[in-house]
Amino acid sequence: MKNQSLEFWYEFASTYSYLSAMRIENLASRYQFEIAWKPFMLGPIFKEQGWHDSPFNIYPAKGRYMWTDLARQSRKRELSFRKPSVFPRNGLLAARIAILGSKEPWISAFTQKVFQANFEKDEDISDVEKIKLILNSLDLDSDKIIALSQEGENKELLKAQTERAKQLGIFGAPSFIVKDELFWGDDRLEDAIELLTDLKKSL
Repeated sequence: MKNQSLEFWYEFASTYSYLSAMRIENLASRYQFEIAWKPFMLGPIFKEQGWHDSPFNIYPAKGRYMWTDLARQSRKRELSFRKPSVFPRNGLLAARIAILGSKEPWISAFTQKVFQANFEKDEDISDVEKIKLILNSLDLDSDKIIALSQEGENKELLKAQTERAKQLGIFGAPSFIVKDELFWGDDRLEDAIELLTDLKKSL
């Protein structure tokens, strides 16, 4: 029987998406579920809420707590972490590539490497040359993939995916969808998996 699927909605500028991206594959292996990779853009969603920046910048106290917590959670999970010198970074190029490769075997490694570049190495993930280096490190044709990612059809796919996120009620990242139920935040990933496991048992 085919494994059940968990939708992982993430944004490359999102701090807590970094934590989820670095552990979701291990959880998928342990609990036997498929990951549906769903990159999208938070900017349009924030704008509809009247925000023109990350809420972690708009509300300084919330931002200070987040950075402390992110460092704490990274240490707990033995992840390297370096606070980005620019936040949030523009993840549009990476998201276009991720949606192009969302069903390819390299999607997980690409996603993790982009998050590591942003939150471990403090590198500019909007820089084409940085993204090329990541693709090349995966033995992929970086020029071809970047060119394909910039085609109109692929750009529309990302826009449609972001619109779909709005329709699902997604307001932040990471978010997880199991059936029609939404779970928001890295700390709710296990709850999403629990529901998925219960659904599997009921089949």
